[in-house]
Amino acid sequence: MAKRTFLPGDLVVYRLSKHSQSPGPRAHDIFPAPKGDTYQYQVDKFWVVEEILDDRMLVVRTRRGKIHYLYDTDPHLRHATWWEKRWRRSRFPQFHLIHM
Repeated sequence: MAKRTFLPGDLVVYRLSKHSQSPGPRAHDIFPAPKGDTYQYQVDKFWVVEEILDDRMLVVRTRRGKIHYLYDTDPHLRHATWWEKRWRRSRFPQFHLIHM
């Protein structure tokens, strides 16, 4: 597998696994839990890379300003596609979109 490289300012998508009794409108890949009381599903989170630390750890920022630390090898993390950058731009942190 090719090494993925991330740079500060890159727009990224993180696929988060969740479960609840009622998935929201952005949920996809929805499956009932084994006992049928809840659902398991995926939600895409649209973040921006703020910083790259020495140990291949990324500092990412959410649209609302929260900070998360992820390894660049996390299989749930990927670069945003051109389509997502264009059509879902409101889901990314706004202060970075000015520089696109």
